Amino acid sequence: MSGFLGPLESDGRIPPHQQTRVAAFLISAHGALARQSALTVPATLESGWQTELNTQLFRETEIVSLLIRATSWAPDPGLGYMAVGWESAWYPAPVHDIPDWPLAMAAGLATLAHAVHAAIRPAALLPTAANPDDPFVMALRHIEFESGRMLQTQIIVLKSSTLQPHRDAINSALERRHREVRKLWHDMLRSVGIAVDGSNDGQP
Repeated sequence: MSGFLGPLESDGRIPPHQQTRVAAFLISAHGALARQSALTVPATLESGWQTELNTQLFRETEIVSLLIRATSWAPDPGLGYMAVGWESAWYPAPVHDIPDWPLAMAAGLATLAHAVHAAIRPAALLPTAANPDDPFVMALRHIEFESGRMLQTQIIVLKSSTLQPHRDAINSALERRHREVRKLWHDMLRSVGIAVDGSNDGQP
């Protein structure tokens, strides 16, 4: 097993069966973030950090749209079963120690988004010989770039003065989300033949 996608096809493209499963996972994760952002952002913004959630909504939607179009899809009989587990993991998890329910939901969304953007590095899977003109290759690089930008968004939200009194509860939720996302990502990679060091899957 290798730590990269492949073996590459003769033209340097990522094999369609690997594209399919990686893209499906990313669409599931970023689609969940887009849906939850749409439900969390209020009709009228009242705090500065809420503008960051509004920005996240459209960036997550762009990632999903890009993957749908850039992926060379292939039949994958096992995908449905795996997708059920992924979707269950993204289910909204408000930070229950926060008494303000809308704020608890926003904090829960921010912890999930932070985990997704920090733990998942799709461009790191690309071998150096990958065809730079492959739409899927370009999509993974774009997603990783955008994830770096959106990670800053989550930091702004999580460190906002509104959430400062709930720091311990948020840190606990953040650690749990990181463990969950990292394990799911590693399990998916192993399923397409990519070697992953999972020694810290259970660690924050």
